[in-house]
Amino acid sequence: MGQYFLIFIAALLIVFICTPSLIRVAIRKNLTDAPGDLRKLHTRSIPTLGGVMIFAGTLFSFVLLLPTISGFMMADGTGVSQIANVAYQHAAEVKMNYSDASQIISDSSYFIAVMLILFFIGVKDDIIGTAAVYKLLAHVMIGMILVLMAGIRITSFHGLFGIYGIPYWASVFLSIFTYVVIINSFNFIDGIDGLAAGIGLIGSASFGIWFACAHNPLLASLAFALSGSLTGFMFFNFSPAKIFMGDSGSLIIGLVLSVLGIKLIEYDPAQLPMNLARISRPLFVMSIMAFPLIDALRIVIYRSLKGTSPLAADRNHIHHALLDMNLNHRQICFILYGYTIFITALAILLSGIDNTLAFVVVGCIAIVGLQVPLIIKLRRRRTHSAIVKELNSNQAI
Repeated sequence: MGQYFLIFIAALLIVFICTPSLIRVAIRKNLTDAPGDLRKLHTRSIPTLGGVMIFAGTLFSFVLLLPTISGFMMADGTGVSQIANVAYQHAAEVKMNYSDASQIISDSSYFIAVMLILFFIGVKDDIIGTAAVYKLLAHVMIGMILVLMAGIRITSFHGLFGIYGIPYWASVFLSIFTYVVIINSFNFIDGIDGLAAGIGLIGSASFGIWFACAHNPLLASLAFALSGSLTGFMFFNFSPAKIFMGDSGSLIIGLVLSVLGIKLIEYDPAQLPMNLARISRPLFVMSIMAFPLIDALRIVIYRSLKGTSPLAADRNHIHHALLDMNLNHRQICFILYGYTIFITALAILLSGIDNTLAFVVVGCIAIVGLQVPLIIKLRRRRTHSAIVKELNSNQAI
């Protein structure tokens, strides 16, 4: 566990130490988000590009561990038999075999490549803006690279609703769709101080603990690298925010968590300890991402029914409904943090029962729980309309 602590602390310190300098540069170069739009909640110009630090802290601390795993796979004049022997010894320590390690190193190359692409797309959007349709096309392209080239895709429902293996074409479509939805869902919830960073921190820490218990050092390191970066960033992003993460940050969070989520779902149960093997992997992943996924699904349906673009910005997210209940940013964050932790804990507790039943129960509780603020908002709006109507009627008399 020492290596995970080192990676976490390294990412945290990089972000914590360097972010004040980034804030000063952003202010000096006028790289700020000015108030004025009705959906914007801040009353002063706030520096953007906080995602630069999230990206830097995550990537740097993550690659710190790569040599320790890939070193035994580099020839350096070593014979094949010697490499195989070292690989075998390393596998005995981390409970991985040679082919598993080879696949993970290969995945890392593709992952770092798409991480760079998505980061620069986010930076461009933060500085000069990018049309929503172009961003969507870029997300689809990234999904295709991860699915078709890296092979990081969903291949089975693992017994959920009685479904196991799925056809290749369905696997490709579902996996690309999953990447696009998760990446955009974290972009959607980045609407108040500390919300996207906090939910991302809970998710990455949960994945990190799971992969550490599953004896997968590379994926655990990636998760802890992101959680360390987000912890350092929270010092400056929690209300009142001194800097926003922007698209360059929220897209990176969505990308990392989507890759970790799919890798977790597809993890070979035969390689898991008994306490992890009993947990429904699809349910565990979806419970961690319940809030952003449900909010994204609801907002896309709402906008489509209104005849507007699903990617158009508005003020109808769940956190906006909580704001209309006169809650401040910190209170909303703690409510939604608690909601995420509760749904995840519930998914773990119900893993002993039938997977489909557990999914339905947790899913219903998760969906209903997030509708409460929306119902309250609707009732208040109707009450207000009724009062206004009654006043207008009295004045007419």
